[in-house]
Amino acid sequence: MIYLLKKYKTIAPLWLLFLISSSVFSQQPKDTLALIQKYHAEGRAFVQNQVFDEAIISLSKANKLAFASKNTEEQLQVEFSIAQLHYYLRNYHKAEKEAKKIILELKKRKKEKELAEAYTLLGLINIQLNKFPQAEEALKQADNWFTKTNDEKNRANVLLGYGILELKKHNYKVAINYLDAAIPIFEVNDLFYHEAYARLSKSEALLNSNSNDVPNGLQQSKQSLQKALTIIDANAFVKLKIDSYKIESYIALKENNYTLAEENMAIYEQKNDSLYQVFLSAISKGIDSEGDAGYYSEIIDKQQTDLDKQRRSINFGKMTTGLSIALIVILSLLTLSLYKNNNLRAKANDLLQDKNNELQLAKEKAEKASLAKAQFLSTITHELRTPLYAVTGLTHLLLEENPKPDQKEHLNSLKFSGEYLLSLINNILDLNKLEANKVEIEKTSFDLKKRLNDVLIALKKTADDKKNNLHLEYDETIPNKLAGDPLKLSQILINLIGNSLKFTQNGDVFIRIKKMKEINNRVLLHFEIEDNGVGISKKKQKSIFESFSQASLQINRKFGGTGLGLAIVKNLLELMGSKIQLESQLGKGSKFWFDINFAVSEEYSETKDTRSANEIDLTALENKKVLVVEDNKINQMITKKILEKNKMVCDVADNGMDAIKLVKENEYDIILMDIHMPGISGIEATQDIRKFNKGLPIIALTAVTIDENLDDFYRAGFNEIIPKPFKTEEFFEKIYKTLESRKMPIEG
Repeated sequence: MIYLLKKYKTIAPLWLLFLISSSVFSQQPKDTLALIQKYHAEGRAFVQNQVFDEAIISLSKANKLAFASKNTEEQLQVEFSIAQLHYYLRNYHKAEKEAKKIILELKKRKKEKELAEAYTLLGLINIQLNKFPQAEEALKQADNWFTKTNDEKNRANVLLGYGILELKKHNYKVAINYLDAAIPIFEVNDLFYHEAYARLSKSEALLNSNSNDVPNGLQQSKQSLQKALTIIDANAFVKLKIDSYKIESYIALKENNYTLAEENMAIYEQKNDSLYQVFLSAISKGIDSEGDAGYYSEIIDKQQTDLDKQRRSINFGKMTTGLSIALIVILSLLTLSLYKNNNLRAKANDLLQDKNNELQLAKEKAEKASLAKAQFLSTITHELRTPLYAVTGLTHLLLEENPKPDQKEHLNSLKFSGEYLLSLINNILDLNKLEANKVEIEKTSFDLKKRLNDVLIALKKTADDKKNNLHLEYDETIPNKLAGDPLKLSQILINLIGNSLKFTQNGDVFIRIKKMKEINNRVLLHFEIEDNGVGISKKKQKSIFESFSQASLQINRKFGGTGLGLAIVKNLLELMGSKIQLESQLGKGSKFWFDINFAVSEEYSETKDTRSANEIDLTALENKKVLVVEDNKINQMITKKILEKNKMVCDVADNGMDAIKLVKENEYDIILMDIHMPGISGIEATQDIRKFNKGLPIIALTAVTIDENLDDFYRAGFNEIIPKPFKTEEFFEKIYKTLESRKMPIEG
């Protein structure tokens, strides 16, 4: 460029001289910045590809150029990469020195996010240097910032650091909790190296943990190691692969396989020594590259001298001419920009129209999906209710046979669980109805403490399986007799307590119920469920109560579940005039709570369920002849035994055709008709019977979900509908009332 200035000094027009000189002024800093970024990017790429000697040389070049050009921002970024590289190369003292230098500079500049990242790195370095108090303090500084800014991705690195620190301090159970909290975040964000490192560390912690704290620690350790190896082999993480041989050796020792343990340890030591030599070579090359500083300084000084000379040689007139030309260029560019902007606007309008079309298609697809869902739920209803009828029916029969006191307790728990399962199935299958607030809240008298004990008994096995302790803190000043919907309250508590048990291992779950106030026969109660499990991230706390939602896909794979429990809790509480609250922290546990109003009941009515049955004359049903139309053999047996226990005479038909034949040949007082059967359905069979016998009472005894289509059943010829599973008292009540009223079906 200087050669061109000398050659054309006498003949070049003023504007050409200005543009040439301006380009010299502007180009140099841009070229230097581009060169810094180029070397920096090359260094990071070499690290990723594990070419460490080239990585340290490229990063050193970038650092020297950034220092010489006084570009502090770029220099800090490069120096941070250098500190990370030295940490990776196990050159921990050098890494610590670089990290501390960066932290001092970032504090001056008040770069809080970058400072938190530097503290994370310093914490990890101090762990390897066995400076545990310094490591904990650095990680705490980082944790405070990432928690305050809700930066889960970076906070996962802090959780990893805490996990490794506790592992080094031999606090294995605490280490596992921190690592379990970090792993799903790494997995979601495709941070494969971090995830593999965390799983390796977890494998080591599980292997060394006390069997009382972590059952099946050896098996869990092997599973964690296998998941880590899958990631390591897929991404060729050499350092982690070498570390895995050491853990495999320890596992083999635990299994008393000394030959395999010795082989793996030999591989580890050999490969670790080779890797250490590679690290030493890279560090050595990095030291050699520092000798190039004089060369770069000379170049920069020479460029600066040339620029100074050129600046003095350009006069004010040339600059004025150049500025005029620049103004013309700017106006031209502005005109071009406006033209392009109009084109972009037109394209944006076209794109918007396309998006609207796509949204319309998406809406149609969503409507089809909703219809398919409704059809699926209708089908699955029958498949779920049919076996559940067998469970509840057999439980009733066993309770009627004078069981022993301890057996009766188990059967009552089974009955309670069956009722809860039926309620849960109803809520799952009618989820849209629940979210639309179409579910009705019942009001019956109940004993809250008894309900809580039933819930805890039902969940005891789950707690035992996870080595958890259940603690009930119950306010004895709460009235014994409350009025409300006990089944839905039980469902809420089972979902919340079950959720805490699912995400807690070898821990504690506290259930606290306290009376807040009692005024005018109404009492406000505070319910609280707290655990010390893995916790829920800030980000996921906003969506955890949505239908089919869990903290992540990984959580679903690890802990199971449909993701419906908390959504059901939220909707039920809203129907009951309350609201669910949540407080949680990753690695430390969760607390759910809600407040709810109940009326104080004048009379406790656990016997309310049987009141209707007591009001009817069951002896009037004796010797009544009943035809049970049912294709399921187990259900046939259950229904027949329930009827015969009440001294009713019972015939059974396996399908609709046999039922029609039996009705033509025999006299029956009533028919109990299933809906879904092979051959002709219960509806078709009923319609055929009505052609020759309009007065015979027919009750639909079915597992089909009944929504708002009762009139359709009556038009088909039914007098009454009893959904399966049923309460026995309601079953006989409907039979009695149907026989008494001889209600005729609606003519279609």
